[in-house]
Amino acid sequence: MKYFDDLRVGDVLMTGSHTFNAEEIKSFATRFDPQLFHMDEDAAANSHFGALCASGWHTAAAWMRLMIDQQRETLDAMTVRGEPIPQRGPALGLRDLKWLRPVYVGDTITYRSEVTELRVSNSRPGFGLLTLLTTGVNQDGAAVISFYSTTFAERRAV
Repeated sequence: MKYFDDLRVGDVLMTGSHTFNAEEIKSFATRFDPQLFHMDEDAAANSHFGALCASGWHTAAAWMRLMIDQQRETLDAMTVRGEPIPQRGPALGLRDLKWLRPVYVGDTITYRSEVTELRVSNSRPGFGLLTLLTTGVNQDGAAVISFYSTTFAERRAV
């Protein structure tokens, strides 16, 4: 994690990768998106997807988990080194969420976030607003998800 002042438009963060398996696709769908093409192979085979595929919400949730895990690792390493920890959040939401193609059983999605906008907050002068474009691509390099997110990032002493 960096202070707002240390970020630049164009900076890239590789969040990590996740491989989707049938059991977790069905489990997530049963709990949160119970459409048959996410829960039943036969129904999925007869759908417009042609095979079992993950919920778009599942692909977003997988990114969230990877992002939080990465932040925790970074914060732990900074703590061990005795570095100051900049505050992040709260997030202001997502926009332009797009599920660009299905995520099938066995697909590995790699998530990447790029800084697209930085501006000082008018309401919280100790913070800036950080906007990221996050994308996920499968093992073939095809984009499967994209969205913009904006969150508060602490500034160095102002």
